[in-house]
Amino acid sequence: MGSKLAGPAGQGGKTIAQNADINVTPFVDIMLVLLIIFMVAAPMATVSIRLDLPPATPPVDGEQKDPVYITIQDSGSIFIAEQQTTIETLDADVCAALGPGPTGDCREERVFVRAQPEVKYNSFMEVMNKLQEKGFFKVGLLNEDIT
Repeated sequence: MGSKLAGPAGQGGKTIAQNADINVTPFVDIMLVLLIIFMVAAPMATVSIRLDLPPATPPVDGEQKDPVYITIQDSGSIFIAEQQTTIETLDADVCAALGPGPTGDCREERVFVRAQPEVKYNSFMEVMNKLQEKGFFKVGLLNEDIT
């Protein structure tokens, strides 16, 4: 009787085939659990802020005033509409262009400031600071080409 040596062939001389397939069932289970967790947690992460906006109402007098534009040119000159002004007389000229507001104060009206692209930051901020110093707090900035 001969003796058989135990080798890689396994029991009875048959080879055992290795299973190289990945079992994806646990992976799919974990992904589904994570999906459910994020679906439940996502609505809780949103923060809502209560915002009370006033209702939109037309102007009291029924007619809309034309906006007042302050234009700063690259040469440093300042214009209100087509009229040239200086930094010293800016507030008086803006009030003259605006006229009295609903409360009688011209500083309650909105003013738009626009500048040519070559205007130095110092010149632009000088106009903005002068307006703020004189009480014009409703200032809009425009970004458009001035031709």
